Amino acid sequence: TRAPRWARAYKFFPEQAETRVRDILIQVGRTGALTPVADLEPVHLRGSTISRATLHNEDEIRRKDIRIGDTVIIEKAGEVIPAVVRVVLEKRPAESQPFDFVQRLCGCCPACKGPVQRDPAFAVWICPNLHCPAQRTRRLEYFARRNALDLGGLGGIVAEKLVERGLVRDPLDLFELEKNGELAELLAALNLGTDTEPRVFGLKNATKLVEAIRRARSQGLARWLTAMAIPEVGETIAYDLAATHATLEDVALSPALKDVLERERLTRAVAELKRRQTAAKTVAKAAPPLKAEHEGTLEELKTARSQAENELLETEARLVAARFAKRSVRKTGPDGIVAVVGPVVAKAVLEYFAAPAGQQVLQHLAGLGIHPPGTTIEALPTGENAHPFSDKTFVLTGTLPTLSRGEASERIRAAGGNVTGSVSRKTDFVVAGESAGSKLEEAKRLGIPVLDQAALLALLAGGPVPATANQPETPAAPQGELFP
Repeated sequence: TRAPRWARAYKFFPEQAETRVRDILIQVGRTGALTPVADLEPVHLRGSTISRATLHNEDEIRRKDIRIGDTVIIEKAGEVIPAVVRVVLEKRPAESQPFDFVQRLCGCCPACKGPVQRDPAFAVWICPNLHCPAQRTRRLEYFARRNALDLGGLGGIVAEKLVERGLVRDPLDLFELEKNGELAELLAALNLGTDTEPRVFGLKNATKLVEAIRRARSQGLARWLTAMAIPEVGETIAYDLAATHATLEDVALSPALKDVLERERLTRAVAELKRRQTAAKTVAKAAPPLKAEHEGTLEELKTARSQAENELLETEARLVAARFAKRSVRKTGPDGIVAVVGPVVAKAVLEYFAAPAGQQVLQHLAGLGIHPPGTTIEALPTGENAHPFSDKTFVLTGTLPTLSRGEASERIRAAGGNVTGSVSRKTDFVVAGESAGSKLEEAKRLGIPVLDQAALLALLAGGPVPATANQPETPAAPQGELFP
C-alpha cells in the first residue's frame, strides 16, 4: 500500500430519502445519447426538492430492476447529483412490470422519430440523426454556456424555441443573423410561451443577447474549442490546445496532434518488436539446430527495433520543441516525455475536423470572418525571466470583487499558470474571494499562500511572489499524560 495504515478518511453517510417513480422518461443529449430519467414524486433532500434523477442507461435500469411505480431510495451522489440507490421491494406494486427500454422507444428517437441504434462499445442507445431537434437544442445550449461563449440569456427555453421555430439550425446561424442585422428583431418577437398564452422574449433581453454574440466574435480559441463540443475536449484540454496553437486552422491540421498519434504507434511497435525478440531468443535456446536460422531473425528484429526507437526519439524531440510535451523527471529514453494531450484526445480532435461536419464549421467561421486567436504561451519568457505564474497551480474559491472565476482562470492560464478545482499539497496559490469555504480552510492548514484579487492582479502584472503564509497550525503536545 502507498498510504500508512493509520491514515484513514471517513465520510458522513449520505442523507437519503424515499419517494416513488411516477414514470421513466427518455432524454436526447447533444451527442444523440438517449438517457433514461426517473420522474419522481417531489421530495426534499439536503436543501432542495428533487423530482428527477438520472438512471444512466438501459443496463443500469436492468441491474437495479427499477420499475414504474416502485418506491425507491435516493441520495445526492457526490452531494450534488440525485441518484437512485435501490428499490424498496417490500413496497413494490403487485401489478408492476420490468421496464423495457427498447419497447418504450418503439425503435425510434422520442424527439425526431428517426431510427436509433445501440453503440456496441458502450451501454448507450444513440440517435444518429445530426438534424434531430433535441440534439440541435442541446448543442445550442452547450454553445452558449458560461465557460464556452458565455451568451447570457440564451438558456434552455430560448434555445428550444429558436430551434422549434426554425430560426436556428446550427449555433453559428446566430452569427449569420447578427451579421445581417436580423437577430435583434427576431429575438424581440420570439414567443417563449404557447400560441394561447404568448410570452415574448422582449427587446431588452434581445439587445443584451445580441451584444453577447458580438462579444463572442472576439473570444479566444479556448472558448471556441469548448463551445464546439468536440468529443473528449473539455474546458481544460481546450485551454491546453489554445496555448499551443495560434488559430483554429492550426488545431485542425496540427502536426503536434499527429505526432502524438505517431508516438503511440511507434511505442506499440517497439514493445511488439521487443516481445518478438524475446520469443525468438527463447526458441533459439530451446532448439540449437535452428540457432543459425534464428540468428538471422534476431538480427532483423534488432535492426527494426533500433530504427523504431530512433523514430520514436525524433517524434518526442519534435513534440518537446513544439512545447507540446515536457521531459519526464521519472522516465528516460523512449517514452520519456509527458505530452499535453494523449492519443485518445488527439485522435478525436483530428477526426472531428477531418469529418464533413468539422470542415463545414471551419468554412462557416471563415465566411463569418471569425478567427479565434490562441493564447500563444510560446511568447512567455522562460528561465530566470519567466512569469511568476509559469507552471504554477492555482485554485479559485469564493466571489472576487470584479472578476468572475472564468475571467480569472483565463488570465492565469494566459500567463502560463494552471487552474484546478481542489486544494492539495501540489497547489501553489489559492485565490480567495468573499464567502470562501472549505478550500480556504484547507489552504491555511497546508500553509499554501492565499491571494485576494488585488494580490492576484499584482502578480499578473509581474509583481513579486508573496512569501508562504498561513502556515499550518500544529497542535501543542499534551502535557503530562501520554494518552490524555
